[in-house]
Amino acid sequence: MMDFLQITNDPALARRCDRLPGMRLFVDLETHGKAERQAGRNTFISNHAPEDVGRIKAQLRRARLMVRVNPLHSGSAAELERVLAQAADWVMLPMFHTPEQLRRFSALVAGRAPIVALLETAGALQTLDDWLATPGLCEVFVGLNDLHLALGCRFMFEPLAQGLLDRVAARVHAQGLRFGFGGIARLDEGLLPGRSVLAEHLRLGSGAVILSRSFQHDQAPDAWEEQVRALRQAERDLAARSADQVERDRWRIRSAIAGLAAGMGPAA
Repeated sequence: MMDFLQITNDPALARRCDRLPGMRLFVDLETHGKAERQAGRNTFISNHAPEDVGRIKAQLRRARLMVRVNPLHSGSAAELERVLAQAADWVMLPMFHTPEQLRRFSALVAGRAPIVALLETAGALQTLDDWLATPGLCEVFVGLNDLHLALGCRFMFEPLAQGLLDRVAARVHAQGLRFGFGGIARLDEGLLPGRSVLAEHLRLGSGAVILSRSFQHDQAPDAWEEQVRALRQAERDLAARSADQVERDRWRIRSAIAGLAAGMGPAA
C-alpha cells in the first residue's frame, strides 16, 4: 500500500485522513523563493505556519506527519528545533543542489527524525549517487513541478516519459530507500488522468504520492473519503496487472505525455 500524502493544516481534515489506512499528513512550511520559481503556474503556495505542526500532530493516532521546511538557510537550525519539538515524524528538505547541503541538513536533524530528500533541482539529480547514503535518509521524493522547469521541459510529466524516473527509482531502491514522486489528480481528471499517473507509480515501485487539490473540490459529505477509496481500489487493480499489461500501459502513457508536451509549444 502506497502512502497518500495530504497537504493540510486543517485539523478536521487531518482527523478524516487518520481514519483511513496508508495516509501521511504533510505540513508545508516552505516559502523561501517558491512564489518566484513557480510564478504564473497553478501550483500550491503554502500558508502553513510552524504552530500547525503541533496542531496537526495532535489529531493523529496512526497516520504519520511529514513537515517540509525551507531550503537550507541561516535559520534552518532554529526552524528544525521548532518542528522537531512538536514531534514531526519525518522532515523534508526541498531545493538542495549539492550533497553537502543535504549532509549539513542531516547533521542539524542529528538522527531525531527520518529525512526525506526532495529531488527537484538539476544539481541534486546530477549528484544523486553522491548523496543517497546520507545518514538518516529514508525516502527520495521527486518534485516534478520544479524539476521539469529546471530541466527545460514543457510538461510536468515529461521526465517520467523520458525514463528519468526509472533511473532514479532504480538507484533509490538499490540503496534500500523509499521512492515517490509528484502529485496525482482524481482517477479520471487531469491533463494526464490520475489513473495513468497511478499506473506509473505502481510500475516504478513508488511508495508515496501527493493528493492534488482536486480531491477536495466536491463538498458533499464523505466525497473526499470516496475519492480516496476509489484510488485505493485502482491501486489494487493496477498491482494485479500482468507484465505485458504494465508494459503496454507504459508505452501508452509515454505517448500521451509526448502528445501533451508537443501541444505546449517549444521547451524552455
